[in-house]
Amino acid sequence: MRFFTYLLVIVLLIFGVLYLLTGWSFSDGERAGTVSKFSRRGYLFKTYEGVLNVGGFSGETGSLTPQFFDFSVKDETIAKQITDAVKSGQRVTLHYEEKILRLPWNGDTKYYITAVETVGPAPGQYGYPGQQYQAPQGQPQQQMQQAPPPPVAAPSTDTL
Repeated sequence: MRFFTYLLVIVLLIFGVLYLLTGWSFSDGERAGTVSKFSRRGYLFKTYEGVLNVGGFSGETGSLTPQFFDFSVKDETIAKQITDAVKSGQRVTLHYEEKILRLPWNGDTKYYITAVETVGPAPGQYGYPGQQYQAPQGQPQQQMQQAPPPPVAAPSTDTL
């Protein structure tokens, strides 16, 4: 009987430590950028995995250098919001929690997204940010008038 009591205490202790390492949040924060990759993957445990292009500036070279943030998503509604942002090309702010230990059924990374906010308007036509111009209500749209082509000079007949 004493053996089973010790075994039960050890098992509960192990599960308690695992719960602390996987359930407790080591850190939390926000990252903003454009989601460049988002997929549902896994052999046995299907999880949502993504890559956020944060962008950045390199102090060494003085040029823009892409910085990537890998993340995992557990919640279906958050996954839907991220999928919509990927389709529209919108910038997003991802709120995340970092766990100490990663278990395979929770995702490929230690960063788990808890909330999503879209930043700014969706890109317009051809991937340029902003909205397409629309004339105010009640006023007709003005069409651009083409300028007439410049006159062509006649060839000179003077010879030397």
